[in-house]
Amino acid sequence: MSVMLSSIPEWFEHHHLPILFVAGAMIIVGFYSGKSTRFLRLPSIIGYMIIGLLLGPSFVNVLDQEIQKNLSFITDVALGFVALSIGLELNFASLKKLGTGIISIIFAESFAAFIVTAVGLYLLTGDLPLSLIFASFAPASAPAGTVAIIKEYKAKGTLTKALYAVVGFDDGLAIIIFGFTAATVKMLLINQGGGGEFNMLYAILEPIKETVFSLLIGAVVAYVLSLLIRKIKTKSELLILVVGFILLSNGICIMLHLSLILTNMAIGLVIVNTQRHDLSHKIGDVLTDVMPLFFVLFFALAGANLHMTALPALGIFGIVYIVCRSVGLIGGAALGGCLGHVEPKIKKYVGMGILSQAGVAIGLALIVKQEFAGLGKVVEVVNGVEIHAGDVIGTVSITTITATCIFFEIIGPILTKIALTKAGEIPINTK
Repeated sequence: MSVMLSSIPEWFEHHHLPILFVAGAMIIVGFYSGKSTRFLRLPSIIGYMIIGLLLGPSFVNVLDQEIQKNLSFITDVALGFVALSIGLELNFASLKKLGTGIISIIFAESFAAFIVTAVGLYLLTGDLPLSLIFASFAPASAPAGTVAIIKEYKAKGTLTKALYAVVGFDDGLAIIIFGFTAATVKMLLINQGGGGEFNMLYAILEPIKETVFSLLIGAVVAYVLSLLIRKIKTKSELLILVVGFILLSNGICIMLHLSLILTNMAIGLVIVNTQRHDLSHKIGDVLTDVMPLFFVLFFALAGANLHMTALPALGIFGIVYIVCRSVGLIGGAALGGCLGHVEPKIKKYVGMGILSQAGVAIGLALIVKQEFAGLGKVVEVVNGVEIHAGDVIGTVSITTITATCIFFEIIGPILTKIALTKAGEIPINTK
C-alpha cells in the first residue's frame, strides 16, 4: 500500500492533468473538505488549505509548480476582492465612533512587532542586519485569512470593524517600515563590505511612493466606477462591472509595481465614504455572493504552497521569530488599545485576529534575496564562489519566512475565530 502511495507523485510528474480539471477538482473537493472541518469547529479555510497541501508538491503533486503558476492569477483576483471588501467596511463615520484608538493600535502593533522581533533575534544571533530584516517582516499581515473568517461566520460588531481597519492599513505601514529598514541594512552591509554605492534617499522614498500611488490610483478608479454604477439596475450587471474594475486595477498595479491590496482597498474606502449608503451596500452584497468561490481556490493554492520540506528550516531561529512576532502584535495591539482608550473587548482580542502572515511577507523576503545578493563581507568561499553576508540573509529570509508562514496561516484564522467568538460577535447559528 505504501509503495502505491509513494508512486502517486511520480505518476503525476509524467501525466499532466488539464488545468480546468484541476481547478474544478479543487473547488469540489475543497468545498466538502471545508464543510468537514466545520464539524470539528474549525474554519472552512483550514479544510481548503489541507486539500491544497495534499494536492501540492508535499504529497501527490497534482498542483505542481507549473499549474500553480498558471493559476496564480486567482490569488491576485481573490486579494482584490478581499481588499475591496475591507475598504467598503472603512466608513469614516463608523471608525470615528471607535475613536483614535484604531490609529494607536495600528502603529503600536506594527512597531511593537518590529522592536520585539529585532531585540529577540539580536539576543539570539548577535547579527544586527539579519535581526533588523526579520523585524521588518514581522508587521506584515495576510488580510485574506481574517476577512475569510469574518465573512464565513457573519461576524458583526466593534471588534469586527476594528479588525477590518487594522488589517486594511497595517500592510501599508509594514511596507514603509520594510523600506526604511532595508535601506538601513543595505548601508550597513555596504560599509561592512568596504565599498559600493548606495542611494539611501531612493531606498527610503520608494516604499512611500508605492503606498501613495497605490492609494491615488485606487481613488481614481473608485471615482470612475462610482460614475458608472449609478446607472446599473440589476445585481448581475453590478457584478460584471465590479469584477471588471478589480481586474483592471490589479493589471494597473502589476504594470506600475504597486500594492494591489492598498489600491483595491482605496477603491472601497472612497466609494463607502463618498457615495450613497445603498450603493456601497449593493457592492458588498455582490462581493459576499462571489467571494466564497475565490476563497476555496485561494486557500487551496495557499495550502499547495505550504511545502512541508520547509519546516526543518524553522529551527530555534524560526521559533524565536514566531514567538517574538506573536508577542509583539498581540502585546502591541493591547498597548495601542490602552493608549487609545478603546472598549475592553477590542483591546483584549484585536491582536489575536491579525496573526495571519503569507504573501506580503514572502514577497518582502524575495526582495531581500534578490537585492541583498553580493552585499556585505565575504563569510565563506564554496567551490571558489564567494558567499557574502547579504547572500546568507537572503537565503535565510526566504527559507525561514516560508516555514513560519505555514504556522501563521494555520493558527491565524483559528485565533481570529476564537477572538470573535469570545467578543460575542459571531451569531450562535453560525458557530
